[in-house]
Amino acid sequence: MPIRNDDTGSENLSRSEFAYTRLMAMIRSGELRGGQRLREVELAEQLGVSRTPVREALRRIGSEGLAQNSPGRGLVVTEYDKQQVRELYALRAVLEGAAAGLATRHASPAEIALMHEILERSVAALEAPGEMMRMNARFHSAIHEAAHNRYLAQALAQMSDALALLPGTTFAAPNRAREAYDEHLAILRALERRAPDEAEALARRHIELAGATRLRMMFGIES
Repeated sequence: MPIRNDDTGSENLSRSEFAYTRLMAMIRSGELRGGQRLREVELAEQLGVSRTPVREALRRIGSEGLAQNSPGRGLVVTEYDKQQVRELYALRAVLEGAAAGLATRHASPAEIALMHEILERSVAALEAPGEMMRMNARFHSAIHEAAHNRYLAQALAQMSDALALLPGTTFAAPNRAREAYDEHLAILRALERRAPDEAEALARRHIELAGATRLRMMFGIES
């Protein structure tokens, strides 16, 4: 049995941080999905803490837009509508484009070599949507790190948390994995040529196409 106390002072803060970290991990892994109810009592029992740190963690998650009050249901994990998905991908296109442009200026040879390695490994994942999703995340993360801009990295991390609430993966759509691989390769070649405008345009287009695929999968519509 976990040891409980009055949850006061610094210990309460540490427990709140623990609850927040665990709940965010559950969101990122898909264990908590869009539309799922967030019950304080159940979550407290699951995490082995009292309701107070869970309540504080949920308040923080709500302030980040990852949880919302639903009439008749209480607090739920945010479930996006069509317009929200459009807005998410519009912003992501801007951020990913900026990261690619900066990476052309700052990426080291070792960082570019890592991107090549990830793309080589992704070839074997073209028929496995889940693995392709992981390779895609690694490739984009490599670009983010190569941009060497801490504030952009923070914005992209928040974007990643928001995107984690979307169901499934676009790589389950016919031909999308191969298309994404080709788009990644084009971006990498622009990085190697140190062509920031081209890399930014290619990265933006890559996300726009991913967004169009997402809208078709979720709502049966074009962007």
